[in-house]
Amino acid sequence: MVSFLVMNYFVYILRSKKDGSLYAGYTTNIKKRLLRHNGGKVFSTRNKIPLELMYFETHPTLTKALSRERYLKSSKAKNLKKSLKVKI
Repeated sequence: MVSFLVMNYFVYILRSKKDGSLYAGYTTNIKKRLLRHNGGKVFSTRNKIPLELMYFETHPTLTKALSRERYLKSSKAKNLKKSLKVKI
């Protein structure tokens, strides 16, 4: 019997409750990743704590997740980011 491991990749956007800035990233375990961000273990967000999860989506492959993350970090995703950015 052959079993297959299905892995989903999550692309997410976090919002800093400190200054309202947004951060996009990807992971295979969104709960664990959020804990790492809020625990100060991620260099790029440790000065932005606390962070809240504002948005996420799933992708079946790493390639698709990385492509989407790249898009979300670009200026082309401005409208989505504006809709998520709420005043503190």
